[in-house]
Amino acid sequence: MSQAGLPTPEGRTSARMLGVTTFAWSACFAAWTIFSILGVRIQSELGLSEAEYGLLISAPILTGAIARLPLGILAERFGGRWVTLAAMLVSAAATWLLASAVTYGQFILAALALGLSGAVFITGISFVARWYPRERHGTAFGLFGIGQVGAAATNFGAPILVSALGWEDTARVYAITLLAVAVLFWLFTQEDPVTVERRRTGAGGTSFAKQIQPLRYLRVWRFALYYFFVFGAFVALASWLPRYYTGVYGLELGTAGMLTAIFSFSAAVFRALGGWLSDRWGARRVMYITFIISLACLFLLSYPPTTYIVEGKSGLIEFRLAAPLSGFVAVTFLLGFVMSLGMAAVYKHIPVYYPENVGSVGGMVGMIGGLGGFFLPIAFGALTDLTNIWQTAFMALFAVVAVNLTWMHFAIQGMERRILPDLDQLQYLPEGIPLGQEPDTAPPAAGQQGAKR
Repeated sequence: MSQAGLPTPEGRTSARMLGVTTFAWSACFAAWTIFSILGVRIQSELGLSEAEYGLLISAPILTGAIARLPLGILAERFGGRWVTLAAMLVSAAATWLLASAVTYGQFILAALALGLSGAVFITGISFVARWYPRERHGTAFGLFGIGQVGAAATNFGAPILVSALGWEDTARVYAITLLAVAVLFWLFTQEDPVTVERRRTGAGGTSFAKQIQPLRYLRVWRFALYYFFVFGAFVALASWLPRYYTGVYGLELGTAGMLTAIFSFSAAVFRALGGWLSDRWGARRVMYITFIISLACLFLLSYPPTTYIVEGKSGLIEFRLAAPLSGFVAVTFLLGFVMSLGMAAVYKHIPVYYPENVGSVGGMVGMIGGLGGFFLPIAFGALTDLTNIWQTAFMALFAVVAVNLTWMHFAIQGMERRILPDLDQLQYLPEGIPLGQEPDTAPPAAGQQGAKR
């Protein structure tokens, strides 16, 4: 800020980089989740089982997940701007070719290629991180995460396009849009300060060996498991809920898409709030809030419609318990809200503890989260086929959250006993505090953090 209280030119440039990159990520996310709508029509045309449908809508998630690690490393070494542009151009071409697919195998291949759009998340994170100081990363990453509203845009807008144009031309519209956004991204962004300085001095980027070095620490994998739920389950549900609404409540695809958009919207827009809360309260508290409320929501969603027969005073009494549509929508909205807080809380720590390895560590965490988005819809479909109970999808998620919460809590308790009896004074997750031989990227001391509060 200037002395007059106005934003400095540097601050305005950082805000523009964040805004344009967020817009690009929203377009990529919309394309990444397009099979949540197109997949329903394709399933009907090809006569796919629920498991085959689950694999189809998961295929782009697989590519987007796996590509995050290598693209994150490339972005850290060469700068996120070029890598983001390349990923968007490849994704636009794949989306255009999707319209020409005929067989199930061709659809799978097209979906895998299109999935590269999902890896733009980590290239965007790497790019944005270099425009903001460490103490503002939580808020900046939370704002960038709003780009996930692209899933809501797809759930709301794609059914309208499919009804008006058919699924083939809908794919072409997405391809043209993605290409246009890629051009705008390139025109309205500039190289980040770190990349510019490296080119000026002739210094090379961080070596591959140095970038992957932090991956040997357990804390990185613990963060990744957290993200498996908060992000992976979000992507999975954004793709699965349209099918759930049509199968359980008998809704039309357009209505199912709009109701899914409510969930997607809550899980995207409030990510900025999660970043702000992580900066203010500390990510450990935000993660507790996320997991505890998620358990409550998933318990309610897991309960299948049940008919009870009770022997009453004057004979048998029969009654039925089932979630009404309005109640289901409300609970999924709340679930999406707390998941968005958790997404921001997980990513708050990466640049704090690994400032030189945002691409590789963030890519690994993002990859595991994305793999959740790949495996979970397949599991949902397989469980539904096996049990003939739609609610088994939420039962599986309940188990995932229970494991996460238990592991996190015992990790915290163990560190309290062994090292930091005053751990509740810290803002950061205990998993991120370096131990002995680990990197010297520790957060500020407890007293300093207390002063920041």
